[in-house]
Amino acid sequence: MIAREWKCRVPDIHSEGFTAYLYETGIKDSSTTPGFRGAQIFRRSLAGKLELTLITYWDNLESIEAFAGTDISQARLYPEDEVYELEPELSVQHYEVIEHQFSAEQRG
Repeated sequence: MIAREWKCRVPDIHSEGFTAYLYETGIKDSSTTPGFRGAQIFRRSLAGKLELTLITYWDNLESIEAFAGTDISQARLYPEDEVYELEPELSVQHYEVIEHQFSAEQRG
């Protein structure tokens, strides 16, 4: 399994709207691509901005290419990104997943 990591920043005022938009674009498009295994979104506050990290999980590099195009090292961006004053990283990172176990038990 391969993990694909992409990061971006948006001003705090766009945090909720952009997160919903990210689901409607990147997550929705990814999830309809054969070989997609799942996704996680992480966020953290910076000075006046929110940083988001999107990690998607894929069967193999060919699956990622079906989603991202032939140059899988480039981020896939969307026309409406500028509405959210998006500061995207233009490249993505790929990692071989060697452990992916989560506990079924939830801790409070």
